Amino acid sequence: MKKKKKSILKKILLLALIMALTIGGYYFYRNYQILKQVHQYEEQVTEAVQKENIPQHKDLVLGIIFTETKGENNDPMQSSESKSGYPNQIEESQESIDQGVAFLAKAIKKAEAEGCDLWTAVQAYNFGLNYIDYVAENGGTNSLQLAEHYSKSKLSPKLGNDTQTKYRYLSLHSVFYNGGYLYHNGGNFFYADLVKANEKKIKQTNFLF
Repeated sequence: MKKKKKSILKKILLLALIMALTIGGYYFYRNYQILKQVHQYEEQVTEAVQKENIPQHKDLVLGIIFTETKGENNDPMQSSESKSGYPNQIEESQESIDQGVAFLAKAIKKAEAEGCDLWTAVQAYNFGLNYIDYVAENGGTNSLQLAEHYSKSKLSPKLGNDTQTKYRYLSLHSVFYNGGYLYHNGGNFFYADLVKANEKKIKQTNFLF
């Protein structure tokens, strides 16, 4: 009986190991493909960050592209709204990157002037520049708690969600933080953390591309 239990346990452990290796293998393969797609814009990003005098943030911009579109879009930095106020207005990657980097540079400059950290500027890429004023009035350092409060009480109502309704947003980070949700019309208050993680992937794999 004991041998039978041990045999069953071994089979379960082996199956769990195979599943873990399969999932892990897919995760690394998928990330490699995304990184490959993102790095195709490296030359354009390099030119844009030099033009805007933020060359030290090249990998950060690539991390934003990873977060926004995974490099799979003609508007890789999703810059249409920051340029025109409307989505889907940019159809050429150079225009997208030039506009996106210019907006990021503006956010960084404003954050520095108001005594805020870099990640406040990054979160403002998703929320808009008014977020920097909000963080400056609340300690000067971006946090998930501040970003969520701004999304809930400022941005979401401003864009029509007066009742602060939520929708499902499932990721490992969001599930552990709040069960996995965002506010309608409230942007993504996980944005700075997502970019930070994706910038780290860029830095760790630069030697591959």
